[in-house]
Amino acid sequence: MSLARFSLNLQAAAVNRLCIAAGMMILGYAGWFAADALGLNLWSTFIASGAGSIAGVYVGWKIARHYD
Repeated sequence: MSLARFSLNLQAAAVNRLCIAAGMMILGYAGWFAADALGLNLWSTFIASGAGSIAGVYVGWKIARHYD
């Protein structure tokens, strides 16, 4: 593998990690905020945050694939 191709793979991996982390953080917080706004208890907001984080991983991955 040439050095240029290796560098492109590292850049793509960095973009992938960044998009996934941002999506997970944003949608995880959105899930927590939405559940809290509905007046749900702590465990329900925790579960909603987890569901938002899972959705954020998927959305971030799809965005990263679009830019790859």
